[in-house]
Amino acid sequence: MTVHHQVLAGRYEVRELIGRGGMAEVHLGYDTRLNRVVAIKLLRSDIAGDATFQERFRREAQSAAALNHPSIVAVYDSGEEVFTQADGSIKQVPYIVMEYVEGHTVRELLGDGEAVPISEAVEIVTGVLDALEYSHRAGIVHRDIKPGNIMLTSTGMVKVMDFGIARAMEDSAATVTQQHAVVGTAQYLSPEQARGEIVDTRSDLYSTGCLLYELLTGRPPFTGDSAVAIAYQHVREIPKPPSAIAADIPESLDRVVLKALAKSRDDRYQDAAHMRTELAACPWPPRRWTAGRRPTRPRSSRTARPLRPRRPPALRRLRYPPRTPLRPRRPTSRSPAATPGCGRSSLSWPPPPWSWACSWPTG
Repeated sequence: MTVHHQVLAGRYEVRELIGRGGMAEVHLGYDTRLNRVVAIKLLRSDIAGDATFQERFRREAQSAAALNHPSIVAVYDSGEEVFTQADGSIKQVPYIVMEYVEGHTVRELLGDGEAVPISEAVEIVTGVLDALEYSHRAGIVHRDIKPGNIMLTSTGMVKVMDFGIARAMEDSAATVTQQHAVVGTAQYLSPEQARGEIVDTRSDLYSTGCLLYELLTGRPPFTGDSAVAIAYQHVREIPKPPSAIAADIPESLDRVVLKALAKSRDDRYQDAAHMRTELAACPWPPRRWTAGRRPTRPRSSRTARPLRPRRPPALRRLRYPPRTPLRPRRPTSRSPAATPGCGRSSLSWPPPPWSWACSWPTG
């Protein structure tokens, strides 16, 4: 049975739904001209006629298309497709054609409320800081760094996506939309975003500090019954040190997190490179390898136990790298390959395959 897929711009086949967000749906797609798999983001049909969402959608395409970095999801194309509805009316739906990333989001990784190992948390945040350093240098503030906007590929790479509310620095004063609603996600809002003030690169670093806090402890720095209650805490409350929740977090890592979460922008890291340097310099307890068991992280509120029965492949590769293959030792005067009558002499290396099967001289 032949399946007929919807085609955009005469070349992009729209296939099954693979993700859904607040204003868009992401489909698996195929570029028939270049013969490659892509991801196609379509503005949701119920808000496709809203001028505000259309503008945000176009801005995402423009912002991401201007960035070319391994840690940022690439944008290949964008446009608008005209659809005829059942009642005969015509609707224009914007779309973005992006790089297809095979993997999972950090939100899925944190879905069970458990923290990740310290080395993994540092690895993920380092990738985010690499992407932010590049976008900030290009003059773009992301404004919505959160676990749901960070992908981990099947090869272990970190990819930052969703520049839907990003703005150029010269236009960053527009933190509030036309409807005067605060832009961003409450758990990761910087204090200046919550107050509706001008944002800059240091606002992204505050959100990155919230991300690092959740990776280390399994929960965001502030929680509440409503977005307003959480935003108030970002403005007024001081977060607990991560080590107060997970006892194995070193004091140096506490300092990095709390500095990133400073209320005043002047007290935070002034750029992503500085935060990444101090994060890389933080020592953490070495891994403890035990035969047949995975390392555990002791908790202050529970007994030590393995983090998960299984880990996604990308991070399993980071935690448990495959052992390097053992190489045969160079022959010495006591090795069979160097013994007279047993293969080649010690001056010849490597020995031929048959030399390993020879026996010791008997007399």
